[in-house]
Amino acid sequence: MNITADELRGITSNAVLDKGRVKSVLSGDTVILTSIIQPGIEKIFSLAYVTAPRFSRESEEPFAFQSRDFLRRLTVGKVVQFYTVYKAPSGAKKDYGVMFLQKGELLPQIGIAEGWLKVRKESRGKVSTPEEETFFKKLEEQEKVAKKDFKGAWALKGGSIETTYDLPDAKAFAEKYTGESIDAIVERVVSGDRVILRLLLSQSKHMQIIVAIAGIRAPKRASNVEGREYPAEPLADESSQFVDNRLNQRNVKADILGVSPQNQLICAVKHPNGSIAEFILKAGLARCIDFHSTLLGAKMKTLRQAEKYAKDNKMGIFKGLVESKKSGGQEAEATVSRILRPDTIVVRMKAGSEKTVQLSSIRGPKLRDGKQTPFEPEAKEYLRKRLIGKHVKVTIDGIKPASEGYEEREVATIISGNKNVALALVETGYASVIRHRKDDDDRSPYYDELVAAEETAVTEQKGMWSSTVPAVKAYQDYSESLQKAKLQCSLLQRQKKIPAIVDYVKSGSRFTVLIPRENAKLTLVLSGIHAPRSARNPTDKAEPFGQEAHDFANRRCLQRDVEIDVENTDKQGGFIGVLYVNHENFAKLLVEEGYATVHAYSAERSAHANELFAAEEKAKEARKGVWHDHDPAAEEANGDASAATTNEPTATSATTASTGSAPAKKDYRDVIVTHIDPSTCALKFQHVSPTTSQALTNLMSAFRTFHVSPPSNSSSTTSPPNTGEIVAAKFSDDNEWYRARVRRNDRDAKTSEVLFIDYGNSESVAWNDIRPLGPQDRFGTGKLKAQAVDAMLSFCQFPTVKPEYIAEAEAFLRRNIEGKQLVASVDFIEKEGTLWVTIYDPNGRGEGEEVNVNEEVVGEGLAMVPRKLKAWEQARGAAIKKMKEYEEEAKGERMGMWEYGDLTED
Repeated sequence: MNITADELRGITSNAVLDKGRVKSVLSGDTVILTSIIQPGIEKIFSLAYVTAPRFSRESEEPFAFQSRDFLRRLTVGKVVQFYTVYKAPSGAKKDYGVMFLQKGELLPQIGIAEGWLKVRKESRGKVSTPEEETFFKKLEEQEKVAKKDFKGAWALKGGSIETTYDLPDAKAFAEKYTGESIDAIVERVVSGDRVILRLLLSQSKHMQIIVAIAGIRAPKRASNVEGREYPAEPLADESSQFVDNRLNQRNVKADILGVSPQNQLICAVKHPNGSIAEFILKAGLARCIDFHSTLLGAKMKTLRQAEKYAKDNKMGIFKGLVESKKSGGQEAEATVSRILRPDTIVVRMKAGSEKTVQLSSIRGPKLRDGKQTPFEPEAKEYLRKRLIGKHVKVTIDGIKPASEGYEEREVATIISGNKNVALALVETGYASVIRHRKDDDDRSPYYDELVAAEETAVTEQKGMWSSTVPAVKAYQDYSESLQKAKLQCSLLQRQKKIPAIVDYVKSGSRFTVLIPRENAKLTLVLSGIHAPRSARNPTDKAEPFGQEAHDFANRRCLQRDVEIDVENTDKQGGFIGVLYVNHENFAKLLVEEGYATVHAYSAERSAHANELFAAEEKAKEARKGVWHDHDPAAEEANGDASAATTNEPTATSATTASTGSAPAKKDYRDVIVTHIDPSTCALKFQHVSPTTSQALTNLMSAFRTFHVSPPSNSSSTTSPPNTGEIVAAKFSDDNEWYRARVRRNDRDAKTSEVLFIDYGNSESVAWNDIRPLGPQDRFGTGKLKAQAVDAMLSFCQFPTVKPEYIAEAEAFLRRNIEGKQLVASVDFIEKEGTLWVTIYDPNGRGEGEEVNVNEEVVGEGLAMVPRKLKAWEQARGAAIKKMKEYEEEAKGERMGMWEYGDLTED
């Protein structure tokens, strides 16, 4: 029954055999052929003498789809040989003929034999030769056999298919089929990222709709919207043709992923050879679209890699791509030193330099968004707990250009313990993901995971996506005033190793710390040491090694979890105490590095004297920091050098420590004690001599006369003076004007705490009782140095931790030495100028009988001999021995601090 090749060639004596590629199948009997040489040339070609069930959107006859599908599977995308038997009589550009497939099969013969085609009776009129007549009859015979066997369209049932072309509720459809892979046929390619799919939902139910290919955006083709012409984007036609050549009328799998804002289904369209999205990206004819990232999940990474391949090779739309300015790309190890914002971190590289980086592709809570702002402290604290001081891996992903007052900044991916820090923030709802411009490549390589994590956080209402807003935590400032500090000090003294956080480093030895459990913050000053001052502003000059000390404190303490012990307060409302970093006394670390020196007087009154002195000796031996030029042989001469800087030089000066107990040279000075510190019993006194006494008297006389009616530029104001400024201040006791240094300002009370530099006492003075000093050449410290000298009683350790005893000691000293002209024997001069003295009252007991005030204080039980002697004290063996005799006498009589027994035994 089959038609032979000879019979076929005999149908017409002038048959011309052509070749073409089947682009698409319109129905069971008609295809569109394209030229092999010029693919743009197309031809509609129908099979001669036969007809198939009508297949169109308006009318789809039974078995029309099956008939077309039979021909589609045989021919689409394949090269066939054909020749034309006759043409359409109406002038339509359609030829009728026969086709040979690659394996020799003949159409329409095999279509008739399978029952998907029927002989067209009226086409008998087209038969013009005996050979054509034979061919026609054999087709009729094959049709009879197929009809008898109920093949194809001759079947009695099952040919009808319900096809819908509208999708009114795309979201509901997507929810129903999400996760399923549906068999489909690409009916038409609209553009590089849009196709019309026939979804084969079942054998009798199809749906034909336009869908978006997931993960990509192709160049737009030319369009006309409401009469307005929109030109095509570059390579739009090439992109569309790329997909058309590979998918048009091919069988594919459609994974339903979601719905676009335009209510179109978003699908992953997969050919048996793979996802079309990956292929078109690799060809550079589309780019990734971030919007689909959450739909594709981990599969988006494959598409990003395909896009990167096209970019690296400058293919397609990336042909003229200019590489963005990068600053690294290589992974580097670093240590997190500071959290500036939830998305901005300062890291210290291995070389020691610090770098500020912003986490790639994320943004912390927006400070201008009232709903997100309360989460900023929580997010910052979340990072601080997990990152400060930790070793991390940093990869620079690009550079964020300067904008809106912000400097240019590197964006980076930071990995801590195999966890992406940015991803952790997004997962907890403490950051949102930036939607980048399509040409912005300075983004996180984990961008798709970030987008997916954000969607989950929003769904689960985590962090700033929550419906509840946390209360903003406000810390109470314990150092706001001296009165407030003293009130809180007694409470904090009872607690040991209080958990705290270093919020700010003011200098090497001064910090702002937060105490979360007390909901408080305070200024903490390290006890027992002196650190050189760092520069307070760009124009200020730091003391030697002051900046190094400040930087060291920043590296070791800033934003760290620490513990503190509070010992006392200073005159500015700061709290004096110990700071423990990783359970280690930070003051000791500073001293060991040579960034601080031991303040002997305060150190010996703490429990850490031994370790501080040992740390200082270690720094001296290593010649670190301030000890870089230390010369042990010259140390003994330092006291003499210091003495030469005081207001009243003497022929003989106090010496520094020596290893023997030989008596030191005596340095006697006539003094008047002008002030006694109520918290430490430290002294302020003036030297008494014809020169200095008369100079001070003359200056004060002129000073007061000047301020009786000062010039307009020296009159009082209501604005605060500068801290540290030398001014004229009115003393409340006598309403006279004195030289004073401003310590601090209380803007609420409009007062300043000042130190009267010639007498050593201090008080709070209203701003309208403060004036500019006046002419510097008449009243400045260049004319006459500050006359109040710092001094401490030698060999005396006062009970500063016991307020009732220190008060008794202060009262005793006020009664016996304040305001009197006495003799001070200088035993030692500290580097910063503080004098350690033995005070003698020449007429203490009347009739010229001299009294040693130091011995009296110890003998009254108001002070003890230091348990840890400094080197210079050890050199005064005789004096120490006598002082201990007075101490034992006081103990025996239960006087002063010894009233309940020996305090040192606790």
